[in-house]
Amino acid sequence: MIRCAIFLAILTCNPALAAPRIAFTFDDLPAHAPLPPGVSRVDVARDTIAALREAKVPSVLGFVNGVGLVNEPQSAPVLQMWRDAGFLLGNHTWSHAHLSGNTLQEYETEITRNEPALEKSSPDADWHWFRYPYLDEGDSPEQRAAIRSFLTERGYKIAPVTMGFSDWQYSEPYARCAANNDAAAIAEMEKMYLAAAEESIPYGRSLSQTLYGRDIPYVLLMHIGAFEARMMGQLLALYRAKGFEFVSLEEAERDPYYRAFADPSQPAPLPDLEHQVWAQGGQVPRLTDYAPRLKAICR
Repeated sequence: MIRCAIFLAILTCNPALAAPRIAFTFDDLPAHAPLPPGVSRVDVARDTIAALREAKVPSVLGFVNGVGLVNEPQSAPVLQMWRDAGFLLGNHTWSHAHLSGNTLQEYETEITRNEPALEKSSPDADWHWFRYPYLDEGDSPEQRAAIRSFLTERGYKIAPVTMGFSDWQYSEPYARCAANNDAAAIAEMEKMYLAAAEESIPYGRSLSQTLYGRDIPYVLLMHIGAFEARMMGQLLALYRAKGFEFVSLEEAERDPYYRAFADPSQPAPLPDLEHQVWAQGGQVPRLTDYAPRLKAICR
């Protein structure tokens, strides 16, 4: 914990000491969370893509839940827009299923049922990337090993997460506040969102430095929601101001840290930086919990 605290202080006082890299990834294409009045899934995708392209973020990977194409057929253009931007798609299961809440056979069906939409959207690109919904990799070593074996057989690489700030939890409150035309509440949410993102940076970097004495290339978890689209330009500017270089997921996962994560034929590692610190007897810094404020806002 002392080492984490020292590193947090160093980063705060001397942000130019390091040049970290980060890969942006987005879950829940084509349809994530409620929408504000007058906003469509296509609007969300258009604004998100425009901000990413303006910032020259390379080869962003978006993870698909095919059920969105059925529940909201009007969201179908989102996948083609993503591909037209030069970005890639991956598998996030058909219905955003928990591995620990399903049998192995049920979960395998969730994966394979999603594949036709990926094949159709990416006939000329590799879509064999997989991200566990809820980052749920199973509730037993046997379950984790079995699903990794299945992913290996189907040629998948796994996309873990090494940085995030629970961006998803802003989507529903934003829809409420927009419906209420509550500009003051939305402005408060914007401040919380950027504060949470900023706080997560030294947090994630301190864990990496504690474990490895360096910055690994970070993989950032985002979601393709309306509030994310609203904030994307400011968020990208924040990471750039903190000295980050934007890289693709493929480039990030060339780092030795990701070898056992990306390759499901390898034994399953501990799922994230936090668990690795805990396994070594360390403590993890506590982040600000914005959930109570977001739950209460615009009620």
